[in-house]
Amino acid sequence: MQTVRQIAEGIVAREGGFVDDPDDPGGATKYGVTIHTMRRLGLDLDRDGTVTRKDVRALSRAQAVEVFINHYFEKPRLGVLPEALQASIFDMYVNAGAQAVQILQSVLRQMGYRVAIDGVIGPQTERAAEDAARPKPLALRDAYGVARRNYYFRLADRRAALRKYARTRAGGKGGWIKRAEEFLSPKYHLSAADFQKRISGWV
Repeated sequence: MQTVRQIAEGIVAREGGFVDDPDDPGGATKYGVTIHTMRRLGLDLDRDGTVTRKDVRALSRAQAVEVFINHYFEKPRLGVLPEALQASIFDMYVNAGAQAVQILQSVLRQMGYRVAIDGVIGPQTERAAEDAARPKPLALRDAYGVARRNYYFRLADRRAALRKYARTRAGGKGGWIKRAEEFLSPKYHLSAADFQKRISGWV
């Protein structure tokens, strides 16, 4: 099983270097750490009194890993969840914040567990996840991965500007979908034909 640091290093590798996409609500981003996150954490790397794009550009891979471990794994208490779930939820938390936990809570509700969909890992969510994972932990991980992929599809359904994250220019699976499927058993990956069927309504 990967360590938390190894998972964080993998997230940094997937996120890549500096980008400032006007369609991305996160704004200027490097290694997955947004300028909004850096401002919230007070990461004024050049010590000029403000956090700007210059500070984002100055962020190192090691600093990004520490941000993710401290604020996207430890603070939201992802470590209390079943090990099989942790990598996918950690990756999604970096990508979508508390929505990552809300997706898990929605999956648990669909399985019959009485949990609030509030994005917070409290005792109810912790117990429900443990119980749901007990017979087949990979089944819960896959259920989460499918729900995560569906979340991305719904975002792209609603906002055409976001479709470039779910579909490549060539028409194949985009980064969001590939990212979700990295944490899915191969049998649940969409075939090229099924992917095209799912996005057939997109312009």
